[in-house]
Amino acid sequence: QVLLAESGGGLVQTGGSLRLSCAASGRTFSNYAKGWARQAPGKEREFVAAISWTTGRTYYADSVKGRFTISRDDAKNTVYLQMSSLKPEDTAVYYCAVLSGNDYTNIHAYNVWGQGTQVTVSS
Repeated sequence: QVLLAESGGGLVQTGGSLRLSCAASGRTFSNYAKGWARQAPGKEREFVAAISWTTGRTYYADSVKGRFTISRDDAKNTVYLQMSSLKPEDTAVYYCAVLSGNDYTNIHAYNVWGQGTQVTVSS
């Protein structure tokens, strides 16, 4: 079983940056694709970014492309989400998750989730 713990959320002004971290424990983390999703108040959880465990290829939602970067450090069992040029509409709880298949942009395909970390972008 893989356990995930996100950190790095907080309050930031429009245009600012944050880096989220997701530390894993339990089973071998490196053998899974990793992703980030977010959920704003009153909205459904949505895909944000993912990274393949085999190729390292990255995938992004159109709304964050060019502003967010997902990366991984297998030695530290950690996946990161670097967020830049933040906008108020980026305000949400951000979750990391692991995926055993390759349906990277489908959040319903992810089968292990962290507890989430709040990101608030003030205007």
